[in-house]
Amino acid sequence: MKRSTLLIVGLVAVLLIAAVVFLFSGRQRAEGGAPSKEAAAQPRPALTVTVARPESTELTVTLAANGNVAAWQEASIGSESNGLRLAEVRVNVGDVVKKGQVLATFSAETVQADVAQARASLAEARATAADAAANAARARTLQQTGALSQQQINQYQTAEQTAKARVQAAEAVLAAQQVRGRNTQVLAPDDGIISSRTATVGSVVGAGTELFRLIRQGRLEWRAEVTSAELGRVAVGTPAMVTSASGAQVKGRVRSIAPTVDPQTRAALVYVDLPALQQNTAIKAGMFARGEFQLGRTAALTVPQAAVVPRDGFNYLLLLQPDSRVAQLKVETGRRVGDRLEITSQLPEDARIVVQGAGFLNDGDLVRVVEPPIASSASSASSASPASSASAGPARAAAAEPSVK
Repeated sequence: MKRSTLLIVGLVAVLLIAAVVFLFSGRQRAEGGAPSKEAAAQPRPALTVTVARPESTELTVTLAANGNVAAWQEASIGSESNGLRLAEVRVNVGDVVKKGQVLATFSAETVQADVAQARASLAEARATAADAAANAARARTLQQTGALSQQQINQYQTAEQTAKARVQAAEAVLAAQQVRGRNTQVLAPDDGIISSRTATVGSVVGAGTELFRLIRQGRLEWRAEVTSAELGRVAVGTPAMVTSASGAQVKGRVRSIAPTVDPQTRAALVYVDLPALQQNTAIKAGMFARGEFQLGRTAALTVPQAAVVPRDGFNYLLLLQPDSRVAQLKVETGRRVGDRLEITSQLPEDARIVVQGAGFLNDGDLVRVVEPPIASSASSASSASPASSASAGPARAAAAEPSVK
């Protein structure tokens, strides 16, 4: 009897403890200790994102064009003497020269001999002229006495005039030979840079043979081709930024505009002055270059480039709604400055645009908004580029759609 009583008492105690535990756990569930059915039915955010508002700023209006870089003016330097041997060449391609500098010299022995001969002929002519003048003077003194006939007197006077003419001719010959002597030195006609050299020591060249080419004053110009439809937007003095094939950029200014348009291409040449060749080693004559004419500044609405999502050949923005869901909006884009892109479409006044994570969202997705970290946003902005974002956007969206769903 005692053993059965103890068993009954123990069983009752276990049942009481189980009842207390059951009541306590039920009260915790009623007070919210465990998730309710309503809480379990709430949708979970698809992604954590950052948002930003569109900013109004001023952007530069530009006009793109292509063209060739050429010398402003090229001087052809040749020989003025005929049949002389080239004795010395003092400059080479790329040398900077000054006006009047000696570029090359010819052998002067032949010219010096011709000058000496001309001087001797002039001395002989002057002596003959002096004798003729003395004879004419004596004849004029005897004119009144009748010792000489009028015919003889006229002959003496004619001989005097002929002798004077021969002196003048001899002086002209001497001057011509002296010019030939000076032409044995080839001089630079202007300041500039030697761009071509055909002069060879020891060669005998004829008059007019080109020996050097000179880029006058070292000036270059960009000859941009602008269509007739856009030609009216460019004026003399418009600044331009020229970019070479290597990526080097040079600032220039429009000097003149061609008065005619090519009937084949319907484009006109716009001449843009570039910095001096000595100061600019990235741009060379003969290069093909592209550039932009800076036509002014206009107001524009811009958004971060990461917020623009390219899909199916169009650009979209994800707008944050009051219920923390996103709405997809197709937009038109314009100019780009740094990591910001112009939006030419109309946007709501209070628009909040998803920036980080925009490429992973679909229309109607629920998101959670956080503040963007300053360091990471700055680094992402500096590393973002239009080509990479444009090409990676559709791929990221396509890769992320299954996970979003």
